[in-house]
Amino acid sequence: MSKRIFYSLLICFFALLQLSAQQKSIQGKITNEADIEGIHVLNIASRFNTITNENGHFSINVKPSDTLLFSSIKYMPEKVVVTEAIFEKGVITVKLSELLNELDEVFLQPNLSGNIAADLKKIKTEKPINFDDVGIPGFKGKPEEKIVPLYFAVTPLSVNLEALYKHISGYYKTLKTRRKWEYENNAVAQMLNYYTVPFFTTTYGISENRVYDFLLFCTETTSIESDFKNEHYGKVLLVLDEKAKIYNERIAGENKE
Repeated sequence: MSKRIFYSLLICFFALLQLSAQQKSIQGKITNEADIEGIHVLNIASRFNTITNENGHFSINVKPSDTLLFSSIKYMPEKVVVTEAIFEKGVITVKLSELLNELDEVFLQPNLSGNIAADLKKIKTEKPINFDDVGIPGFKGKPEEKIVPLYFAVTPLSVNLEALYKHISGYYKTLKTRRKWEYENNAVAQMLNYYTVPFFTTTYGISENRVYDFLLFCTETTSIESDFKNEHYGKVLLVLDEKAKIYNERIAGENKE
C-alpha cells in the first residue's frame, strides 16, 4: 500500500472518530393522542434503545444522521433521520400511523369444477407481500453481500481497499447491527402472532403496551429465538416465566423513580 493511500485512510479514520464523539441525548415525544406509552425507540446506528413513558416522552443518545426506528403493536414502524437541526435543537416530535389489520373482500367464484389440480390453475394470485406490506421492518439490501473479515481485507500480498474502508467507516458494524435487529424483530412478530397479546397480559402480568418491549428484552438476553424456531415451546415458556419476573421488577423500579 502506498503512503498516500495509507495517510488518506488514516485521515478518514480520525475524521470518523471525531464524528463519533458528536453524540448527545435528545428529548422526544410521540404526538398521537392514544396508546403512546411503551413504544419502542431504537437507534439503528448505535443500538441504543428506550421506550416511551405514559406521556409519550423519551430520551435517547444520537449523532447527526442517525436513524431512529419507532415500533409497537399499535402503530406502523416509522423511521426518522436525525438531521443537524434536530441534533442542535435536542428535541424531536413524531406522529405515528395506526396499524390497521383489514382483510380484503373475498369473492367465491362459481365456476369451480371440484378438481383441485384443475381449479388451482384458474386461481389468479397477487404479487408476493414483503416486509412493508405487513408493517415489519426487514433487511432489503443485497442478500449476497458478505462481510469480509479484517484479516482477509489486509494481507501481506494484497489490500482490499473497499473492505478496509467499510471496516474503518463502521459500515460493516452498522450492517451487523441492522441484520441482528431485523432478525430479532421478525422473531418478536412471529411470537406475538403465535401466543397473542392477551396471553402475555394474563399469564405474566405484562401490560399490553409493553408486550413488544418485553419480547425484545427476551430475545436480546436469551436463546428464545432459536428455541421458538425449533419448536422447543417448553423452553420458551421457561424463558418467558423467568424474564417476566425480572422485567416486571425493573418496570416497578422505574415507576417508583
